[in-house]
Amino acid sequence: MSAAKSGDPASIKVLDLTEDQAAQELERLAHEIAAHDEAYHHDDKPVISDADYDALRKRNTQIEKCFPALIREDSPSGRVGAAPSEKFDKVQHAVAMLSLGNAFTDDDVKEFGLRVSRFLGLKPDEELAYTAEPKIDGLSASLRYEKGALVMAATRGDGSEGENVTRNVQTIKDIPQTLATKSPPDVFEVRGEIYMSHAAFAALNEQQVEAGKDPFANPRNAAAGSLRQLDPTITASRPLQFFAYAWGEVSDLPVETQDEAVQLLGSYGFPVNPLMKRCTSTMDMIAHYHAIEEQRSSLGYDIDGVVYKVDRLDWQARLGFVTRSPRWAIAHKFPAEQAITVLNDIEIQVGRTGALTPVAKLEPVTVGGVVVSNATLHNEDEIARKDIRIGDTVVVQRAGDVIPQVVRVLTEKRNGKEVAFKPLSVCPVCGSHAVRDINEKTGKEDVVRRCTGGLICEAQLVQRLKHFVARNALDIDGLGAKQVDAFHGLGWLHSPADIFKLNSHAEEVKKMEGWGETSVSNLMAAIDARREPDLGRLIYGLGIRHVGATTGRLMARSYGTFEAFMSAMIAAGEDREGAAYQELVGIDGVGDVVADALVEFFNEARNREVIDALLAEVTPQEAEAVVADGSPVAGKTLVFTGTLEKMSRAEAKARAESMGAKVSGSVSAKTDLLIAGPGAGSKLKKAESLGVEVIDEDAWIEMAGQN
Repeated sequence: MSAAKSGDPASIKVLDLTEDQAAQELERLAHEIAAHDEAYHHDDKPVISDADYDALRKRNTQIEKCFPALIREDSPSGRVGAAPSEKFDKVQHAVAMLSLGNAFTDDDVKEFGLRVSRFLGLKPDEELAYTAEPKIDGLSASLRYEKGALVMAATRGDGSEGENVTRNVQTIKDIPQTLATKSPPDVFEVRGEIYMSHAAFAALNEQQVEAGKDPFANPRNAAAGSLRQLDPTITASRPLQFFAYAWGEVSDLPVETQDEAVQLLGSYGFPVNPLMKRCTSTMDMIAHYHAIEEQRSSLGYDIDGVVYKVDRLDWQARLGFVTRSPRWAIAHKFPAEQAITVLNDIEIQVGRTGALTPVAKLEPVTVGGVVVSNATLHNEDEIARKDIRIGDTVVVQRAGDVIPQVVRVLTEKRNGKEVAFKPLSVCPVCGSHAVRDINEKTGKEDVVRRCTGGLICEAQLVQRLKHFVARNALDIDGLGAKQVDAFHGLGWLHSPADIFKLNSHAEEVKKMEGWGETSVSNLMAAIDARREPDLGRLIYGLGIRHVGATTGRLMARSYGTFEAFMSAMIAAGEDREGAAYQELVGIDGVGDVVADALVEFFNEARNREVIDALLAEVTPQEAEAVVADGSPVAGKTLVFTGTLEKMSRAEAKARAESMGAKVSGSVSAKTDLLIAGPGAGSKLKKAESLGVEVIDEDAWIEMAGQN
């Protein structure tokens, strides 16, 4: 059976995925990427190459574009970097340091241009200019100047909070201590990339070897390790450089375009990349990309692509952001490399939802300076489709839909000793049956084999507990994956409620290696601080299949309290044709897959028992309504229908949400306002029958302009 027929999400083109397959892919990608974020941004020791990471994000982003209702905050589009290290003081960024979406082909760039044009509602002949500049492969930094003097320097961290590396940055010669202007703004934050040249990297590694120390893997790691030294004299001895390309908080920005802003940075005394160019079309951008690509090997420093940004700053403001990435910018990444190695074994990992994922254990191979030893094989259908056998010589690709990825088998290298993979019928952790469910709607066999053990499966239980305390969920400081493993192994943790009973084991914890009076006290305080958890985080933390952090927040905003949310889910499960279920699927951003997952979770008696036990320990906060000052639609539910002629549907929705409104996809008795454009049909009739207020697009434009 072909992969396409069997419904293998990993091998099906994004446009051909079903909603259920897309949700499976996003769940798998989110968890795989999280570990790489920690290794790259926090430890400066990536376990896969930048190309591997970029390719993981690529497929995730593509799926999110096609299935916006399934977007998860723990995907690359919803997370920037990793939490700052405890070695440095933390700095809260006044303006978040965002990540960029990626383009990997010329067609991706063209689609980016079309998306921007559609969002802005531009006419075909209206000029849409961009800047295009090399994407430096280094460490992002934010430099804060007050009255022209450098007062603070911080790493990106998790995008909201970074590390204070001011003393170290002050040793970098490229970075001025004062702005080169007689009239400096009161506040000006400069954003850019700290990097190390190829020549400096080679010289540094020679010194490392001579001193008996391990050499750095690549210039990016060397730059990051050099900047994040506790001793600034070590940083001063390392030849770090800097390119400025953006800004954060500013009290005055006397320019109207991105191109002018970068020129301003240059006039202030910052190095700016000489290859940056203003382009007047996507074809011009693509041509410049290929021109830079040809020069890549001779630049003397690492770049991994070209960044495009909409030139007009007022259009950047209109375009805004999608979660943590700007709509007005994208990184066009260079194609990555391949390598040949041997597949030594196939191991099975069990995820928190019971999914059995086969992982290729590779003979370690260096690809672009990074050692790759593992690659996901997605599922047994993918293995069968590619005819992958243990002992095969395989091609590992550093770019593609999912990376690290086994691209193909070199069958000519086979010697007859290779062993075919046999799918497991039982869970390797708990011994429960491992099955592939039948989709009731399609009649097709699910591509993922899952353990049926549920909470009796240690792998699922422990992973669910780790998910519950993770950064995007309850975010309990000091209770990480290692601590969950340890406390579970001691028999103290069997459900989320047990976390809030750990204070009964405080004296025992103090006697454990690595713990003491202060650390135990801090842990118990961190746990107590989450006894009134944020509603959206709590819903996400329950680990409901297909429910990411974004959906958790959406449920919180839609229902207000946990009691109302849970009651609605139970009622929706009792009658799939009833008002509760229709209200659920009518929420903009919720489809049948998410709705069914929520309903099934809350209609499982065992899950309700777990929740009841948890609610005996915590009191979830009511969701706070997003209120924009002076907004006439704050707290109201809006529905858009028909054709909008002066504002794209995406811009209208984004504007409404920024004004504190909830946007629904269907009209109900709870709808407060219907915005009807030409061609409005059944939604308009239903709104009129329910007495819902109806306005046209002109009235909406006027209303949106009030805020």
